[in-house]
Amino acid sequence: MKVVVQRVSQARVRVQGRIVGEIGPGHLLLVGFREQDQEEQLAWMADKVVGLRVFEDGEGRMNLSLADVGGDLLVVSQFTLYGDVHKGRRPSFVHAAHPRVAVPLYERFSELLRERCPGRVQTGVFGAHMQVELINDGPVTLVLERE
Repeated sequence: MKVVVQRVSQARVRVQGRIVGEIGPGHLLLVGFREQDQEEQLAWMADKVVGLRVFEDGEGRMNLSLADVGGDLLVVSQFTLYGDVHKGRRPSFVHAAHPRVAVPLYERFSELLRERCPGRVQTGVFGAHMQVELINDGPVTLVLERE
């Protein structure tokens, strides 16, 4: 499982011009799954994302978590996180989970985040052509992976 975490002041995702998910301050998550991912990886990642201390405290240090600030989450499926370009220039996606595996993982991960996140948890539409808009909140972008 791989997740790109972007701290945002706001983010939204559109499908066919319609907003399907929108959040205020919090994290935009781009999420990719592998065939072998299980509940253990999902739970670990949900805990990690909600507990990341990347929001500033009163002294301007990154010391507060999403839970501490009551932030929101926008979860967007992104199988291309497992694109492999070691050979050639066209990505191979053999390491990305097939939708029959990835959809239940995506839904379960979103459910685990809803259980842990004090703010709103919104999602994109799995497999849809999505346009994601975001306003960064500082230089905070992290890549998390759990095998």
